[in-house]
Amino acid sequence: MTTPPEDDAPWWRDAVIYQVYIRSFADGDGDGVGDLTGLADRLGYLADLGVDALWINPWYASPQVDNGYDVADYRAIEPAYGTLADAEQLIARAHEHGLRVIPDLVPNHLSAAHAWFRAALAAGPGSPERARFVFRPGRGPHGEEPPTNWRAHFGGPAWTRVEGPDGGPGEWYLHLFDPGQPDVDWRNDEVRAEFEDVVRFWFDRGVDGFRVDVAHGLAKDPALPDLADPADLTGASLPVGEHPFADRDEVQEIYESWRRIADGYPGARMFVAEAWVPSPERLARYVSPGRLQTAFNFDFLLAPWEPAALREAIDVTTGYLHGVGAPATWVLENHDVVRAPSRYGRRPDGSVDVALGVRRARAALLLMAALPGGMYVYQGQELGLPQVDDLPDDALRDPTWERSGHTERGRDGCRVPLPWTARGSSFGFGPDSGEHADRGGSPPWLPQPEWFAEYAVDVEADDAGSTLTLLRGALTRRRALDALGEGPLTWESAPGDPALVFRRGPGFACVVNLSGTAVGLPAHEEVLLVSDPLDDGALPPDAAVWLALR
Repeated sequence: MTTPPEDDAPWWRDAVIYQVYIRSFADGDGDGVGDLTGLADRLGYLADLGVDALWINPWYASPQVDNGYDVADYRAIEPAYGTLADAEQLIARAHEHGLRVIPDLVPNHLSAAHAWFRAALAAGPGSPERARFVFRPGRGPHGEEPPTNWRAHFGGPAWTRVEGPDGGPGEWYLHLFDPGQPDVDWRNDEVRAEFEDVVRFWFDRGVDGFRVDVAHGLAKDPALPDLADPADLTGASLPVGEHPFADRDEVQEIYESWRRIADGYPGARMFVAEAWVPSPERLARYVSPGRLQTAFNFDFLLAPWEPAALREAIDVTTGYLHGVGAPATWVLENHDVVRAPSRYGRRPDGSVDVALGVRRARAALLLMAALPGGMYVYQGQELGLPQVDDLPDDALRDPTWERSGHTERGRDGCRVPLPWTARGSSFGFGPDSGEHADRGGSPPWLPQPEWFAEYAVDVEADDAGSTLTLLRGALTRRRALDALGEGPLTWESAPGDPALVFRRGPGFACVVNLSGTAVGLPAHEEVLLVSDPLDDGALPPDAAVWLALR
């Protein structure tokens, strides 16, 4: 076991965590898929960026039906990424760089290729093997209808029928995502014990925490009632705690047991919940004392580029979380949502004003970095990458594309492999370009557009006005300024004002201009950082500035 870096206070309360979508980060062996070797070779880049930790999307052995979120073995590494020894070495090397490591944990479902599910199919109805999953007879005279009207997140019904012992149609199993991802039954003691052992397995190897996938979805109502609105997958239309598979109160018992395990290890091990819940009040339950330490703030991510909406997301979230002693955790991008420049620049007709979107995304980065608590940066966000909206149909890999009958293109547009260099057939993602051109290599698993060249790391690293330079400067100052990180926030602007103005501590202010005209700045001693150049001392539209106050 390697030893995590030490801190006096729990590091996760104000950490900056970089999300590595491992398939698309860096390809070390030239097969077109990112891997642990490529990630290890870029640890210096991440340390220089100024982040504190890495969240790594699932690296476990998997058929890759959902890019690793269908886990076949939680104690083995996906061969396309490397080996268990490679993972252990990566953890050790990351710690040497002062970086902590947070792998993804996928506890709602397994892969249909997992040994447990294969055993369940072989054992048949009523067996202990099937009791680990949610198997039920179908409805209708011959069981030909699914047990409930539930819909899967990727489209289509949430149930698939299996073959019976006589070779004919048999029971149905639940999968809230793809049929290749059968849900486990968390009322089963074997399921609970297995995941507790998985948590210990990786803590023993030095990981510093876990991101908990679908944290709101583990507990299901054993009565399996139909939904009045089958499209309601998160409980927005039902009384709190009464959705049959989302945000049920009994899920907290699971996290209390995991927290006890984490607290038994050195180095302030942590969890961050991916919990899509109806309100900040419900989110606070996940991070109440004795449960998970942090949870993503999706209300902030989903807020439109409007001062009132952003201010409300900030106030309501911090209020509820601080009420239970938890820090806020801010996020603007991840592997499941449209990249911020395209989100903020989307026109009513669906087209994107890229220049506008990039300006707003840069301002949003400075806003997020100035807020109290911790923050996440999704790979490529530091480059200001827009969404790739025009991937060829035959290149799409997200299961949403097939499950929706080719009506929803899915999430591949934010998952395209990163551009490291402006030249080379893979923009430096693999060893087929740059200094390793002689080694050859396969094309990236998703095609990169030609315009990626202008966002390449080697281009932005030498550009004083680039998004990469902006974020590096913000994280350097964030670490150096006592006012930033955890602590109070005081609004200087009124709720109806077109700009957000707030103070952190006695000597720092942030101004974000969400209006269509330039705004004046409060009295200050120095401009520390600005997302767009000032206009004769005023802050232009869609820009943010950090000020040192007199």
